[in-house]
Amino acid sequence: MRRVAHVTASLLVCCSHVFGQAKVNTRAEAEYYVDAYAEHYDVPPELVRAVIAQESGWNPQAVSYKGAKGLMQLMPKTAIAYSVSDPFDISQNISGGVRYLADLIQQFHGDWRLVLAAYNCGSKWILAKGLNYQNPAVFQYVAAIRRLYIGEVAKTMELTEKKELPDISASDEQKKETKEDTK
Repeated sequence: MRRVAHVTASLLVCCSHVFGQAKVNTRAEAEYYVDAYAEHYDVPPELVRAVIAQESGWNPQAVSYKGAKGLMQLMPKTAIAYSVSDPFDISQNISGGVRYLADLIQQFHGDWRLVLAAYNCGSKWILAKGLNYQNPAVFQYVAAIRRLYIGEVAKTMELTEKKELPDISASDEQKKETKEDTK
């Protein structure tokens, strides 16, 4: 399934450049880069999708009142630190955001509460206070990402379960033959 999504997204991106038209489907392009960068940096793609949904609602042109930009709402200093020259470029933004998440996961030893809190308000505050950080907005943010992540995992599980698997069960006729052979 992922390979099909990768190929589909790649074709959409390539075709849009070849014909000089606006990109046909930015969500498909974003999904492609989410899967590619998440796999490359060993970050769960469901987590990346949850962050994007919370941060920008999948709007690649989103700008926050604090100046965060793009799908993953990178602050200017974070964008510079992760070599993102155009935060509105889908590939660059997701690449920088996923690398930032990967670094935070390493920095906070995989404690996603701290990782997400740091992604939201900066690692300086979380390094200083850890789980004693008392900002209600950050708690709400972490809880929102957790809910979105659980939803994304459920979608992934549904897609996995819906894949067509070859029918390896014996036909009714074969079952009858097997029963007769054992008599």
